[in-house]
Amino acid sequence: MKTVYDFKVKDRQGNEVALSDYAGKVLLIVNTATGCGFTPHYEPLEEMYRELKDKGFEILDFPCNQFAGQAPESDDEIHEFCTVKFGTEFPQFRKIDVNGDSADPLFVYLATEKPFEGFGKGLKNAMLNKFSKMNNKKYGDKAYIKWNFTKFLVDREGKVVSRFEPTFDMKKVKEAVENLL
Repeated sequence: MKTVYDFKVKDRQGNEVALSDYAGKVLLIVNTATGCGFTPHYEPLEEMYRELKDKGFEILDFPCNQFAGQAPESDDEIHEFCTVKFGTEFPQFRKIDVNGDSADPLFVYLATEKPFEGFGKGLKNAMLNKFSKMNNKKYGDKAYIKWNFTKFLVDREGKVVSRFEPTFDMKKVKEAVENLL
């Protein structure tokens, strides 16, 4: 049975990293952007990381520019923005695509394991649904991820256990992480 440990990704310098290096840890894998309305999620993500990393928790950050061009910078510029503005210390990887024919295989796997179930109720969620449908129309059935800051929770065995859309309450994301630790 396939797990996230079967995948390899590129770090910011382009070096190959085997996700099996994270075996035995609880992972939160996130596609991010620097110019998104959800960019402030970096703050609770970093707080969670600092509080829980010594208990076997890792956040893996994958910048993506496929959602309204909200991450146009280079990998180094994105990293500098995140470390200066939010003090991020968790691993940040090379910018990738998460949708379409060029989608990174890791994100295709994650989204296949935990497909999109909606953004939730309310005006903000309805607006995001509208924007995501317009943005993702070009990817058709390969629109695996609907917007920036989609988070996938992976248990210590490498199994994808939850998917959190960017509208999901970050306190509940943290609770889900703590339940796996």
